[in-house]
Amino acid sequence: MKKHQMLTWRQLLAGAGLLLSFAALTLFLSGPSRNKEKYQHAAEELFLQEMIHNTLNMHYTIAYPENYGIDDYTPLLPGYTPGNRESQLDELQGQASLWAGLSDRGLRPEDAYTRRLLALSLDNSLAMQSHAYYDEPLSPASGMQSQLPILLAEYTFRTTQDVEDYLNLLAQTGDYYDSLLVYEQEKKAAGLSMSRISLEKVRRQCRRILTAESLTQNSHFLQTTFQERINELYIRQGIDRETALNAIRRNEELLANVLLPAYERLDRGLEQLAAQDSAGQEQPRGLATYPEGQEYYRQLLIARTGSYRPPEELYDMLKEQLLLQLNTLRQLVAQHPACALPSAREQCLSAFPYEEPEQMLADLQHRMAADFPGLTIDGLDTPAVAVKAVSDSLADYCAPAFYLTPPLDDTSSNVIYVNEQEMPDVLELYATLAHEGYPGHLYQSVYSRRYMTAQDTHPVRQLLSYGGYQEGWALYTEFIAYDYACDLMRENGQPEAVWYIQAEKANRSLLLCLYSLLDLMIHYDGASPEQVAAILSNFGISDPKAAQSIYIYIAEEPANYPQYYVGYLEVLALQQKARALWGADYSDLRFHTFFLNMGPSDFSGLEQALDT
Repeated sequence: MKKHQMLTWRQLLAGAGLLLSFAALTLFLSGPSRNKEKYQHAAEELFLQEMIHNTLNMHYTIAYPENYGIDDYTPLLPGYTPGNRESQLDELQGQASLWAGLSDRGLRPEDAYTRRLLALSLDNSLAMQSHAYYDEPLSPASGMQSQLPILLAEYTFRTTQDVEDYLNLLAQTGDYYDSLLVYEQEKKAAGLSMSRISLEKVRRQCRRILTAESLTQNSHFLQTTFQERINELYIRQGIDRETALNAIRRNEELLANVLLPAYERLDRGLEQLAAQDSAGQEQPRGLATYPEGQEYYRQLLIARTGSYRPPEELYDMLKEQLLLQLNTLRQLVAQHPACALPSAREQCLSAFPYEEPEQMLADLQHRMAADFPGLTIDGLDTPAVAVKAVSDSLADYCAPAFYLTPPLDDTSSNVIYVNEQEMPDVLELYATLAHEGYPGHLYQSVYSRRYMTAQDTHPVRQLLSYGGYQEGWALYTEFIAYDYACDLMRENGQPEAVWYIQAEKANRSLLLCLYSLLDLMIHYDGASPEQVAAILSNFGISDPKAAQSIYIYIAEEPANYPQYYVGYLEVLALQQKARALWGADYSDLRFHTFFLNMGPSDFSGLEQALDT
């Protein structure tokens, strides 16, 4: 879960030139070898610098730093540093030029592919960073005021060093949130502040996420989860009891004396921002309404979706898909009217044979076996997966379910968290577990890490994140799970329930497609709340409060829905191309293997790889 990060780049020194006395043949043979050496040096330096300058990222990327030559580092939680914007841009430009200038001569295909991805990623980062203050690290739905505590709560304690790193990071949270407040103040001065509605949401979270009362009662999730992890480490490694108790006491002190005051300062600072302009913006609006917003949104779409299609082409793609899903839904209801009745839902849910998440995951793994490659790569065992309930004190800030990607060197144990406060019905849970588990995020993440390790792919590849690839795949497998559910109901003598499940699948696809279209309308065309409400009313969403809620969420979270649905459509487009290229040799297993072997990527790279 990498958010709002800027990679730390270091320029490499150029090597000495070849002696003029070398023969032409020697020059030809030495060029590829030298280029391979330059690539390895650049990759190692980049990976090392990113790891040692961002300990939170390091912990979620590699479990055992010493295995990667990282034995000595100072735990760091980097925040926003004002005043060095130009130097950061210059450094980023230098690194973009460096990676674009490296040749593929002498590189293995997987290394050449990594080099291309890094060069494009740097170009995209440079384009986005050139638009000052358009990023929003305190977004109400996904900002660091709510995400950082979750990452701290799930910070695995494998060794006592992990405990020390955690406590050091917790000690820096005050400076971290203070730096984000400085960023928000500069955003305000630039005319790009959050709306008052959004500011109030964030302030409310600051007051609720951590309270003095919860700390006094010893009931806060950053207390309870810390104690649980310390106890597990105590039992597993037999650490000294006094060491464990001291760590617990230190955690209590830091929560009370560092993190709680940090939230209080952030709350007060945001209150002052809202009060500075009484006639300011009441509710959020699309990026297109800001001076550089439309161009920033273009780059944001590329970064989030991994698709290089221009917004105009995405419009056409989404409109075509919207009509397809709408017609599918209409045909289902016309041919099977009962599937739209409340009784169909009740019958389907009551007849669904599984209630427990573990049963559902086992069924999903069984059904996917023929069409997806196995996870026992390079002799590794099938990974364990546990389904855990989200802590009650964390439930207000979590999705219905989530999965945290495992480190590169520890994929054996995985956890899917289910938020019982927002527990979906059994059909939704089945599809959600496919999205988060098998054959979705958990399966794709473990496969990718194991395959790349087996291929000796440089770990620098793990610095690159492609939401469209990952969320597009997860949504693709979620829709496959609806088909699995249809098979499940047929096997259990419930043929009428099949039509309800198919209608639910079409309806979910329709809504995600519609929201993705609205994202483009709001952020690329500047659609108003009234225009959005009029469109939603055509799809049966006529409640003004519901329409306003949808508008506000999309306005606050630009490119979020497209990350999922455009990513999904790009997977389908790639699959269609594979069918055309491979003809009779096509199979779902072959396509899935190709997609997973390539690893997280942008879709233009995947398309080129498919051609070759």
